[in-house]
Order: sequence, then C-alpha cells, then structure tokens
Amino acid sequence: MSINYLAHLLLDNRQGIEVGGSLHNPFCLNTINVDFTNNSTVYKEAEKKLSGGNFLNVDVVASGDKLPFENETYDFVISSHAIEHFYDPIRTIEEWLRVIKKDGYIFMIIPHKERTFDKPRNRTTLNELILRHENPDPNFVDDHGHHTVWVTEDVMELCRNRNWKVVAMLDTDDKVGNGFTIVIQKK
Repeated sequence: MSINYLAHLLLDNRQGIEVGGSLHNPFCLNTINVDFTNNSTVYKEAEKKLSGGNFLNVDVVASGDKLPFENETYDFVISSHAIEHFYDPIRTIEEWLRVIKKDGYIFMIIPHKERTFDKPRNRTTLNELILRHENPDPNFVDDHGHHTVWVTEDVMELCRNRNWKVVAMLDTDDKVGNGFTIVIQKK
C-alpha cells in the first residue's frame, strides 16, 4: 500500500492540520498548514528548490507542539518529516491528540535513521524521550534540527509505552523515500 493511498483512504472528506507542510510533498487533503514561521528558513529554501521557486503558504504561524486550536476541533493531524524536529515528541503528539476528535488520526511520516543523514547518529531511546518529557532541559535552545533519531521499531515502542492506538504502519516510504509511516487513532 502506498503512503498517498493510505492517507486518502483514512483522511479524505475530513478536515485537518498539516504541521510543516511543503509544496514539493503535497498530500492534497483538506488541511490548514501550521508552521513555526512564514519567514525564509533553510527548510523553506530547500522546499523552494524542490518545487520550482515557491514554498507552501503558512495558514497559521504557531509551534506544532503549542497549537492555537480548541480541543477536539479537527479530524486529523498529518506531518511529513516534522516530529523529529520537536525536542519533546511525547508532548507534541499529546498536543496533536488534544486537537483531534475522538476516532481522529495522527498520520506521521518519520525519517528512518538508516535511510537519512542521521545514519551515523545514535538512536534516541525511549528512556531519553521520557526524560525529555518529564524533566525538560531548561537550557535547551531549539535550532529546529533533528532532535530525535528513530527506526520504525522505536516509534512503535513509544506508542506501546504511551498506550497510543496504532492503526497503520508502513516501513517503506514511497513518497519521499527515506522514512516510515505511523498512524495513530485517538481512542
């Protein structure tokens, strides 16, 4: 099954949020694009190169782990290559769960350590993620880089630990080529 097919199977005819959407990697779903800035960044410059000179308009400027929406407002949150940029992915996913309705989805494409420039880095352990979540580093400065390095099994372990309901997993990435997909459904 392809990532696009799975996204449309689960998310068509629903309204959602795309965190860090990009013009060169569209899902063509009914979403609003949330990003931490509408200004030029290294990521937006790369997006412009890949898409022929433009980047996707940002509808709402906000940090993806502090969304300015009411509880249970949307049907889904979708992100491609975004969750690794958050210092506390547990907090981020909890925030995404907060804004989606019961039975809604979190659809994430996540870079796989062995398929990206993160290959030489150590995998981020579950214990480290829990520590970041429970005892955040007060001196942490966010450079919006990759704060977390995963393989598919690591994210599945996190989901089991947090009791998040995984309804789909694709370990191959036919969209960008270097990630895997995890879909969580809100209970």
